[in-house]
Amino acid sequence: MLSFSSRQRYFLYRGITDMRKGFNGLSGLVRQHIDHELLSGDVFIFLNRRRDRIKLLVWDRTGLATLLPAAVVVWYKVLERGTFELPAGEGERLEMSWTDIQLLLEGIEIKSVKRRKRYSRAA
Repeated sequence: MLSFSSRQRYFLYRGITDMRKGFNGLSGLVRQHIDHELLSGDVFIFLNRRRDRIKLLVWDRTGLATLLPAAVVVWYKVLERGTFELPAGEGERLEMSWTDIQLLLEGIEIKSVKRRKRYSRAA
């Protein structure tokens, strides 16, 4: 069973990604631009130029998998209408929370969300 959780870390590549890239090409982007351990189990997120397509790349226990909501493990979503938000930030990578990823995938503008105080462990 393939799933994502709040225990994983999520890294958004802020550059433009050619959605023809498979896991080898996306892995290269992680090594070159995100500078985080590819085999960590964390999730790497890529958007195309128009921001109507998104791919997520993650290592699972049996190998490197690109995730699709089908049997092929490439999680790839194409919007029929609208775009994914590119959250504000500097540099080529942005670490996002599980909550922000859910909002991003549902089309909710992250910067307009009002957050209430919650406990979080010190980093």
